[in-house]
Amino acid sequence: QVQLVESGGGLVQAGGSLRLSCVANKTILSTNFMGWYRQAPGEQRELVAEIANDGTTNYADSVKGRFTISRDNAKNTVDLEMNSLKPEDTAVYYCNLDIVGYPTVYWGQGTQVTVSS
Repeated sequence: QVQLVESGGGLVQAGGSLRLSCVANKTILSTNFMGWYRQAPGEQRELVAEIANDGTTNYADSVKGRFTISRDNAKNTVDLEMNSLKPEDTAVYYCNLDIVGYPTVYWGQGTQVTVSS
């Protein structure tokens, strides 16, 4: 069973920065994507950014140019550097692991990010 543990998040003023980190308790050798999703109150969970184990990245349009996702395959970690934060970035952020061809998608417990105006 893969477990994802997140850290980071918190309260920041608009224009500020935060860094989220997530570590998996197992090494996944198969092709996979690690990423971050977010869910604001009353909204559906949405993709923020994801990165494949070959380094290929994908970002939501709303965060392009402000957020950067990175991963360390040796350490089983994925980080999300968030800059120029806006109040609309406020949400619970979830770490995600999707193994290609595998039916189970893994989620972290979520971490709150609040951006004040």
